[in-house]
Amino acid sequence: MFMAASKTIFITGGSGFIGSTLVRRLVCDGHRVVNLDKLTYAGSALSLIALKDHPAYKFVHGDVCDGILLRDIFTEHQPECVMHLAAESHVDRSISGPEVFLQTNIFGTFRLLEAALSYWKNLSEPQREKFRFLQVSTDEVFGSLGPTDKPFNESSAYQPRSPYSASKASADHLVSTWHATYGLPTVITNCSNNYGPYQFPEKLIPVIIRNALMGQPIPIYGQGANVRDWLYVEDHVTALIAAMNKGVPGRNYVIGAQNEQTNLDLARLICRILDELSPLKDGASYSRQITFVEDRAGHDLRYAIQPARAHAELDWRPQFAFADALRATVAWYLMHKNWRETATALPVAQQ
Repeated sequence: MFMAASKTIFITGGSGFIGSTLVRRLVCDGHRVVNLDKLTYAGSALSLIALKDHPAYKFVHGDVCDGILLRDIFTEHQPECVMHLAAESHVDRSISGPEVFLQTNIFGTFRLLEAALSYWKNLSEPQREKFRFLQVSTDEVFGSLGPTDKPFNESSAYQPRSPYSASKASADHLVSTWHATYGLPTVITNCSNNYGPYQFPEKLIPVIIRNALMGQPIPIYGQGANVRDWLYVEDHVTALIAAMNKGVPGRNYVIGAQNEQTNLDLARLICRILDELSPLKDGASYSRQITFVEDRAGHDLRYAIQPARAHAELDWRPQFAFADALRATVAWYLMHKNWRETATALPVAQQ
């Protein structure tokens, strides 16, 4: 029996890192979840294996670009909310092969908006008022900050600098347009860099852990001076649920932990945690494996978030201290060797 306040929620990309964390939380909270995922390299059925036979969870293997499939999902499951996370998201991959990013992130968002709008128009007035389309985006659409620039907020101009961020910026503009032109009740969130369990091994924190434990060089672009605002995935999921429940249609919310770290400082911190939790036999530090490599083309120097609107309108604030959450993340990867070694990371992987 579901709680009276339970909803049927349609999630795209629910088998990815952030998506699977969101799915687990929503099902735990008593909601019904329909997860559409193509299960590309960064999506794994293992992330949600515990929910395989759960009566509140339905997995659909498919492509967000498939308009007929999207229509069928809306018709069959009658969701009260769409949470759109399906995306190609790795900057390095977007530089070497941008076309799939344009296809999934732009055209896929267009197809989902079209299906959602058609469905929404046929709802009763009370149902239409409650319906939400949540676009989960990134702070990378705002471009790069200088060392002393003020953090991004909801009024920051879009200045994408990679094929990935350009595709997400395009998707955000489509979502905003579907609200302004057609009235679809959309909400956009732009988050900072996430970390936590189940992240695909090509991302920075899993790469540092994986390479350290395998005795391989830990690759850091340039001199490691690039700065990111690190947000624990569980805090991000809480923000997404708050945006779904409390977000004002037509508005966007930047989500960050106000926790800026250089890539080099982050790598050294992870190495210190590993030194304690899984010390090397010779007593040396894993930090000796840190290796500086040629910088990425167009590498954004700094991202930072000022989430005052999320604090005020969504009543959201991060609950996990960075030191504790990072330590728990490292411990999880130590306990899940198969996960961290299943997928082959790129030679260099950075956020």
